Amino acid sequence: MPQLRILTNVELDAARSEELLHKASAEVADMLGKAERFVMVVIEGGHHMSMGGSNEACAYLELKSIGLPEERTAEFSSRLANFVEAHLAIHAPRVYIEFANAERHMWGWDGKTF
Repeated sequence: MPQLRILTNVELDAARSEELLHKASAEVADMLGKAERFVMVVIEGGHHMSMGGSNEACAYLELKSIGLPEERTAEFSSRLANFVEAHLAIHAPRVYIEFANAERHMWGWDGKTF
């Protein structure tokens, strides 16, 4: 049920994308205390993006999950910014993160909803 989407203007080859998918999936599962088998990660590199009028390396992340605890979003923001800096060399001030708490009846999987 958790889904992390990373959009960036950094070019990513297939091998690097594959590595990031696995690392990001494990990070999200650990962060949220959810089974990794339910985590979905989408990484899209090479986008035409700018932030603050500059097209230097930047990223936009979305983290969605059922029961996303609002009181922990600052912690999640820090962890995700650190992840992006460590794996994509994008500094935290060049990263926006959107958090979304999904209602169970608004999230489908396996032909039904949670």
